[in-house]
Amino acid sequence: MNTAYILPFLYGLFLGSFFNVVGLRVPEKKSIVTPRSACPNCHHTLTALELIPVLSYIIQGGKCRQCQSRISPIYPIMELVTGMLFALAPFVLGWSLELIVAWTMISLLVIIFVSDITYMLIPDKILIVFAGIFLLERFIVPLTPWWDSLLGAVIGFTLLLVIAIVSKGGMGGGDIKLFALIGFVLGTKTMLLSFFLATLFGGIVGGIALLFKLIERKKPIPFGPFIALGTLVAYFFYEKIILLYLQLITGL
Repeated sequence: MNTAYILPFLYGLFLGSFFNVVGLRVPEKKSIVTPRSACPNCHHTLTALELIPVLSYIIQGGKCRQCQSRISPIYPIMELVTGMLFALAPFVLGWSLELIVAWTMISLLVIIFVSDITYMLIPDKILIVFAGIFLLERFIVPLTPWWDSLLGAVIGFTLLLVIAIVSKGGMGGGDIKLFALIGFVLGTKTMLLSFFLATLFGGIVGGIALLFKLIERKKPIPFGPFIALGTLVAYFFYEKIILLYLQLITGL
């Protein structure tokens, strides 16, 4: 790895640990500051050495040092993923002001992933906080044209709302508000691609899960993780995906 990307990677690792806490505590209306992180089984308060992202999990063999109960792999996975995404952002976007928006978007989506996969809930409090941050960031680093943020927000909200009404609850309120925020940050075209990719990824994973009977038919599954994946792919690789698509249709 180029040394220029090591620092964003390390920042991402430690922030990923914090995002785990936010995603797990906010839905339960708990403070993200106190109490200190502890084993959910024996309530042993974790020391600084037990909180080193990824490394502590590996050294402890994925178990609590006190009671030897298994630690959920979601913690190190999300830490590592956040670190990798923080390093990927400057590699794809370059060292520009847009990078701040990218890191903020990654932060939001990691928190949403943890929250939705754990509780099937996207808390309004998280969306409101990030909406304020994105409003400031898009004022400093606007889209071209600037009004595409407003149009993207309206279309993102309306699209998901219509789907929720037609499907009679097949889309949650958190998903609707999240896509309004994604539309504001990404603009109309990239938001629509992110929605397409999210439904594509969700359909593929859901189909495989049904095939192998990992989930029951008609049982709801969290859509937030697929929104996160679709949004990041669309955000980082929009032009390449559209170019590939045009090459495919012109070659037919």
